[in-house]
Parts: sequence; C-alpha cells; structure tokens
Amino acid sequence: MTALRIATRKSPLALWQAHHVADLLMRQHPGLRVELVEMLTEGDRILDRALSAEGGKGLFIKELEQGLIEGRADLAVHSMKDVPAELPPGFALPVFCAAADPRDALVAPQAGSLDALPLGARVGTASLRRGCQLLARRPDLVLVLTRGNVQTRLAKLDRGDCDALLLAAAGLDRLGLTDRITARLDTGVMLPAVTQGVLGLECRAGDAATLALIAPLHEPATALRVQAERAFAGRLGGGCHTPLAAHAVLDGDRLHLSGLVGTPDGRRILRESLSGPADQPQALGLALAQVLLERGAGEILAGHG
Repeated sequence: MTALRIATRKSPLALWQAHHVADLLMRQHPGLRVELVEMLTEGDRILDRALSAEGGKGLFIKELEQGLIEGRADLAVHSMKDVPAELPPGFALPVFCAAADPRDALVAPQAGSLDALPLGARVGTASLRRGCQLLARRPDLVLVLTRGNVQTRLAKLDRGDCDALLLAAAGLDRLGLTDRITARLDTGVMLPAVTQGVLGLECRAGDAATLALIAPLHEPATALRVQAERAFAGRLGGGCHTPLAAHAVLDGDRLHLSGLVGTPDGRRILRESLSGPADQPQALGLALAQVLLERGAGEILAGHG
C-alpha cells in the first residue's frame, strides 16, 4: 500500500477527526503516507430541517461507504453516534479510538447553567434526545431547530437566533473551542447520545492490509462501552424519530449502563440503569433495553407514548 486514503466529510470537525486519525497512524507506522478524500454527504446538504425527518443517522456516512466500495478510499472515520446500529454487508467497524468527553455542553453567554436560563429562553438544538431531556427539566424553554456544523451553530447563537446552544463537548474540545463551553452537563442531567465522543474506523470487510494498519489504534475499554450502548439502541430499534440515549461506564470488571427513551416533548421519559460483567457488554445492553420495554418503551417507540 503506497498510501492509506481516508474518506471524510468536509466539515471542520470531520476534517479534524480525519487528521487526528492520520496523525495517530503515521506515529504508529513511520513512513506511511496518508491522504484525505473529502466528500459531501446528504446529511451535510440538509440544513433546513431535522435529520429525523429525512432518514436519520445513515445520511452522514452513505457517501463515505460508497467511496470505500468503489475503491476511492480505504478507511472512513466516523463519529460513532452517526453510525446506524446495523452496518451494510461488506463493511467492518473493527477499531474504536480512545473516547473523548461524552457529555453534552451548554453554550449560554448570559447564563451559567441550564437552570439559570431565563424563562422562555430559546435553546438551539437539532437533537430530539437533547430536546426531550431539556423540556422535561425546563418545559418553559423554547427549542429552536439549529442545524449545520459547530461553527455555523455558534454563529447563529452569536447573531441572536437563539439564547443558548446544546452541543457535544467533544466536538468543541476537538475544535479548540473549549472556551465557548458554559457548563458540561452531568450525565444525570443530560444522558448522552449512544457512543457520543467515540471515533470509529470503518473499512471494507476482508481488507487485511488496512485492518493491520489501524489495529493499534483500537481501545478495548472504549469498545466495551460501544458494544453495550449499541446493543441497547439496536434492541430498541435505534431509530431517529424517538429520543434515545445511553451511556456506559467501565469500573474494573463491571460495566454500568444507563439508558433512556422519551417523547419529544419531554412529558414522558423512561430511564433505568443496570450493571453487569464487563466482558458481556452486549448482554447488558439487551437486558437494559428489555427493562425499558417492560416499562412501556414500546409504546413510546411506536409513537403512542
């Protein structure tokens, strides 16, 4: 292999992530040449409406996967929260890099916390999950659909389109925008998206050369968290039309998993936690999903919550 080609979206955060992985690979393999193959995805094109109305997560990765299949790229770097629960045939997702901060961040120039936001404040987000939990805590707040990359959303805040934003802390940190964070929201207040803060590396199944190059970047502890959270989401359908959240924490040989399903208006939220052996993450995710289903999650997921 003369060069490893990484397929990436063109957004500043996606490019940061691709460059980050390229740097890690070149440190592991001195002399390796890495090229970025920039692509525009359907998710990047849709800026005026919620992705949940257009098909959801896969909109950010289909073009990258097409590049892999066509041989234009060898590797794709994904924010794992953008990756559907089931991969199409012919692809592998063998490597999960060490995770960044999984929490959500409040960006609010005039308030120091969620509870300090003024009555009726406008909060920008495109996430049903964030909106659900926000309205459950502060039903007086007004949600403003805010799409686009991180810088675009911050610009909308700065020009007064909204009073505050909810964004992933990891994205702000990675872009050098940590100083914009007003507060990092505890997972007890705002349960993160499934696998938030994790980068996953996707390649063609059976591509032994690429698999060998990327294997040293794999973080086993992160993989346990990913497997538990994705099993939970997969059992519940992992859909984009219903607020869904999960977060797993590794503690020695135990894995602690919290999960949530709710209605978009925040009036009904089911949240539970379970712990289990760390070497059985998928079983833990399935078990927690079953607990929520027994409490009525199926009705919420079917839109009858």
